[in-house]
Amino acid sequence: MLDDLFSFFRAGGWVMYPLLLLSLVSITLSVERAAFWLRTHSRASRRRLARLMSKVRGGDTTAAIAMAERSGSIYMRFIAGLLDHATKTNADTAATENAALELIEDARPIIERFSVVLSTIVTAAPLLGILGTVTGIIQSFRLLGGAETVTDPAAVAAGIAQALYTTAFGLIVALVTLFPYVIFRSQADRCLGRLESVGATIAEHTPGKRQPTPRASSAA
Repeated sequence: MLDDLFSFFRAGGWVMYPLLLLSLVSITLSVERAAFWLRTHSRASRRRLARLMSKVRGGDTTAAIAMAERSGSIYMRFIAGLLDHATKTNADTAATENAALELIEDARPIIERFSVVLSTIVTAAPLLGILGTVTGIIQSFRLLGGAETVTDPAAVAAGIAQALYTTAFGLIVALVTLFPYVIFRSQADRCLGRLESVGATIAEHTPGKRQPTPRASSAA
């Protein structure tokens, strides 16, 4: 089996090695992101978040902060930071919502981690496959267009094999990366939307300064 694998790579030419590197990077990053989202959106994590938000709605801010600080999830860090900001500054609803948006932007690099790399692999892998196709066809036509008569069909077949192998391998790498990338992208959008909802809930239920109600001007 290993001999067949080595023969496959040798027949594909030099383009196979960058594609192999991209496939290893894709698998490594996909495993890391899958583990991250399984922890973040696990059933236990959802139950913990629901219990914490019930404390926030009940006005038990101190217990909510203590509970959030005991967990290291992206939601708990966000809630702990926002509750700490709201209670220490005695911020009104608008100021708390603005602070929530800032904390969401601070969390975005963690939530969208490796998205650019995976997206680049999805785009680059087929292009590398096409590059291998072009070089393989060029190799075959160079032999056919040479001054000497081609007596061994295997020499021409080697270029055609390179063209087919690199195209196939490039498409495989792209497909293997595409489906996890789409899933991770949807998980990131879900997480960002939930953070916005949690921030709005905290801004509504956290005690602090309230915007003064405008008084109706008396008639002259």
